[in-house]
Amino acid sequence: MNLPEDLRYTKEHEWIKKESDNKVRIGITDFAQDELGDIVFVELPEEGDTVEADDSFGSVESVKTVSELYAPVKGTIVEINEELEDSPELVNESPYEQAWMIVVELEDASEWDNLLTAEEYKAIIEED
Repeated sequence: MNLPEDLRYTKEHEWIKKESDNKVRIGITDFAQDELGDIVFVELPEEGDTVEADDSFGSVESVKTVSELYAPVKGTIVEINEELEDSPELVNESPYEQAWMIVVELEDASEWDNLLTAEEYKAIIEED
């Protein structure tokens, strides 16, 4: 399983990459996409929407189920990955590179410190 060390993670299986002091890129982990199976549809919010930490911001639909996506931080969505609309399979093929979902401008940059490290996330998924 691929768990890049430079990312942070959530218990809900999202990954977070720091883009700048106040912007983060968010997607779902390799573990999550593997558990879901073949992704057939991704529903994302609109640019300009605001998200609250732990609230749903969209969903991914696989051949098995529909799973909610949860925001790991509070802020404003400044970019969405429109490529996923036509190519949802990228979530399975490239969860950390091509299949990022949204970029959020943080309301509080210190929220980064509350996210899980790769080691902490690995411990959680090994318990499941």
